[in-house]
Amino acid sequence: MSRMVVNATVNGEPVEFLAGGGQSLLDALRDELRLTGSKEGCGTGDCGACSVIVDGRLVCACLMLAPEAEGTRIETIEGLADNGHLHPLQHQFLEQAALQCGFCTPGLLMASKALLDRNADPTESEVRYWLAGNMCRCTGYDKVVRAVMDAAADLRQAEKPR
Repeated sequence: MSRMVVNATVNGEPVEFLAGGGQSLLDALRDELRLTGSKEGCGTGDCGACSVIVDGRLVCACLMLAPEAEGTRIETIEGLADNGHLHPLQHQFLEQAALQCGFCTPGLLMASKALLDRNADPTESEVRYWLAGNMCRCTGYDKVVRAVMDAAADLRQAEKPR
């Protein structure tokens, strides 16, 4: 199987990696770039554990072929914190105890970020809709929804002029 060089921007940094024609973006992120935060739960796009943001769009990395990443801007869970400072979503997930085993957490966080990037003031229904593609077997979703709502409020507060 032939491999091709893929150039992309991952978490704000230009990267280059080799990708096979049938290789998923998830496998390339984990195996070629050593970004192991995104998880493979199902391999069919049903669980959301591998969610990443590609050119501003939430995608299941297990369903996207790695060569399709050529020229794209990819955000993974590893890029959510900024210079060691937790993103408000990460902070609220901890504060609200919205995670347990952590396997689904990266996907939930990336889906939440994709929502807040588009809508800084979502309703509870909108949050639940955006998280519908992420399965968690350890927690109820109420704490996750509260964490996203509180993070949205934190982000709105931080954007207000002082």
